[in-house]
Amino acid sequence: MSDTNKVTIIGSGPAGYTAAIYAARANLKPVVFAGGPIEHDKNRVPGGQLMITNDVENYPGFPESVTGPDLMEKFQKQAERFGTKVHLENAVKVDLSKRPFTIVGESVTYQSEVVIIATGATAKYLGLPSESQFKNRGVSACATCDGFLYRGKDVIVVGGGDTAMEEATHLGKMCSSVTVVHRRDTLRASKIMQERALKHPKLKFVWNSAIEEIVGDDKGVTGAIVKNVMSGDKHKIDAAAVFVAIGHTPNTELFKGVLDFHPNGYLKTHPGSTRTNVEGVFACGDVADSVYRQAVTAAGTGCMAAIEAERWMIENNIG
Repeated sequence: MSDTNKVTIIGSGPAGYTAAIYAARANLKPVVFAGGPIEHDKNRVPGGQLMITNDVENYPGFPESVTGPDLMEKFQKQAERFGTKVHLENAVKVDLSKRPFTIVGESVTYQSEVVIIATGATAKYLGLPSESQFKNRGVSACATCDGFLYRGKDVIVVGGGDTAMEEATHLGKMCSSVTVVHRRDTLRASKIMQERALKHPKLKFVWNSAIEEIVGDDKGVTGAIVKNVMSGDKHKIDAAAVFVAIGHTPNTELFKGVLDFHPNGYLKTHPGSTRTNVEGVFACGDVADSVYRQAVTAAGTGCMAAIEAERWMIENNIG
């Protein structure tokens, strides 16, 4: 073992770095496995999903907006200012069967009395080359984050579940029109969400269809080529943005078989808490949140995790 410490945080982003700030200020000397270079694992890069977000306009305290990377750099510097040790690498293995827990990184290994999990979630995309080309230039997986940028414009939403209908109705409040492209002839969303979406005056539906290509110019997206999966016919839909709403995948592969999961794959925590089923292990941010998935809510639960970790250590006479 290369070292032993009180608190190890797996993952960065708003949740992980906020947990680190609070833990460091409590003199718990946290260590953060922030994630490695994107070529190592595109789902666990330092700073999380905000690292691929150009403009963050809904994080409190930044009236002129801030880029995702700039915001995460400030989070990291603040955490390090109070003594957090940040390793820009992935945790590749954990042993939570006994305490102190063991966390194995790509170059270092720690034993730790407490583990805070902040590994986040990854938005599912369509996998099109053109989708990658226009990501953050009209292609988004978060209407709450980016919808305001397309106020008064025509947009497309891809998907047919609750997430897609929530995104579509949200966009319907600010966009001129919202075209929902779904590969089936019926929605998978809950009945109430279906009714709300189908009655919305700004929402229109293109059934049995899938996006084959996203088109645009130097300024960004101008539309999408849509193919009917039944007939093979293709046509273009003009739009300023394409919102992909086919779900998220929580980054939980390290904890399978050890921690409790919700049926949708997210880590299960005690109600109103960040505690998991393993004493001394806490989960915060998007890895345990399938509902909100916002930077500010992730930061809030990161704060909760650090405070709960400190109280748990005091209650158990640790450290």
